Amino acid sequence: MTARAVVDDRSRGTALTLDKAVLRHLGAGGPRFTGYPTSEHFTADFSEADLTAALARSNASEHALSIYVHLPFCRHSCHHCARPSLTTQDTRRSESYLSRLDREMLLTSRHLDSTREVSRLHWGGGTPSFLTLNQMSDLVDRIDARFGLSNSHHRDYSIKVDPRDADVFTLRHLQALGFNRLSLSVLDLDVRVQHAINRYQPRVLTEQLIDEAHRLGFRSLGLELMHGLPGQTRESLAETLEQVLAMAPARLSLLPYSHRPAHFPPQRRIRAEELPSPDEQLAILDTALAMLADAGYVHIGMELFARGDDPLAKAQVQGQLSRGLAGYSALPSGDQLGLGVGALSRIGGIAARNPLALSDYAARLDAGHLPVAQGLVLSDDDHLRAYAIERLMCDMSLDLSLLDEEFGGDADRRHLAVALARLAPAERDGLLRRGDQYLKVTPVGRLLVHHLAEAFDARAGG
Repeated sequence: MTARAVVDDRSRGTALTLDKAVLRHLGAGGPRFTGYPTSEHFTADFSEADLTAALARSNASEHALSIYVHLPFCRHSCHHCARPSLTTQDTRRSESYLSRLDREMLLTSRHLDSTREVSRLHWGGGTPSFLTLNQMSDLVDRIDARFGLSNSHHRDYSIKVDPRDADVFTLRHLQALGFNRLSLSVLDLDVRVQHAINRYQPRVLTEQLIDEAHRLGFRSLGLELMHGLPGQTRESLAETLEQVLAMAPARLSLLPYSHRPAHFPPQRRIRAEELPSPDEQLAILDTALAMLADAGYVHIGMELFARGDDPLAKAQVQGQLSRGLAGYSALPSGDQLGLGVGALSRIGGIAARNPLALSDYAARLDAGHLPVAQGLVLSDDDHLRAYAIERLMCDMSLDLSLLDEEFGGDADRRHLAVALARLAPAERDGLLRRGDQYLKVTPVGRLLVHHLAEAFDARAGG
């Protein structure tokens, strides 16, 4: 028996029908395409000189600057986690890391024009709210001293917060530091599910933070939920989502849990027999999509939903949505600088990544070098494919004639013929519609748009 549901898609006024093929694709992993080419195709031939030359080109472009800061520390070890992190209760362990972050900022800022506006700032991890209030203040001061932060009302300064590590004083402090957008990690409010993933988080913690965030006037508040967790049922997820919707977040992420214990050691503590069956997983997703549609949330793409009055929803309607290292944004992509262990940069015509191992990151900086480990100088073909992927994932459509205008006549046929042919199965599966000069993602295809975008990845055989 296959679980099925018909859901009203408010963003397009059509019906959304799911089947098990959707579930298989959701659990298949693959690139998230916060940039192209993806880091799997970076090479060690990329040098520090390549990076400094890119920073100089970035100055000449006069693009707004986006900064991502990676903070790898967590207080808690959650069993579902698929991100590398350093688990400790001792905030003093972050001091040496913060000092090296400052060293990286100093070395980088020597090559950047400090008068450029930092339009976007995002702290991710790990758990950025692991830091003490004083450490947060010090880090913001150092970023401002090295790059110059913006006072513009239009800036997008966001941070991920674990409600178990924060309180109302944390939010007040973050607002005073200039952050105007929050993302709270919730995952599930059912106590049985929380116990199964070692993440006990009473609802009152989340409610208190949301109430304070609304009172303080944060521009946008997002909550993260996850479906497919051990012990989860359609009824339990519906109860969680009903409580979450009552909190009225501007944005809501519904992340799929992918059980890969061979790759992510914390997941070995999850018993496979406690995971929802494929039919139940599909029913859980169906239920969530129906409730989000009934509550008026627009499906932006993949796991992200937003209220119709949120800047993301408005930008998508206007064709101005962008996608970068911190995900979807209502601001232009610009140049993106990543700071910290494993951080990615896309700036001045290159893509680069810092060392993934903290010891390697520290060693590079201690030797007086920028901590770049791998990268690529982007080709014209890379730029074309990056444009096609971003527009498809942001607009849920792709006007092939725009490729010709941006990159020369018949660009789609000269460069993307193989990619377009690879989309034929998706068209047959109802994920995509194709006309003579356009591609249009269907409502169900929005869940899998990153897999559709993979057809344009030449470096992966596209």
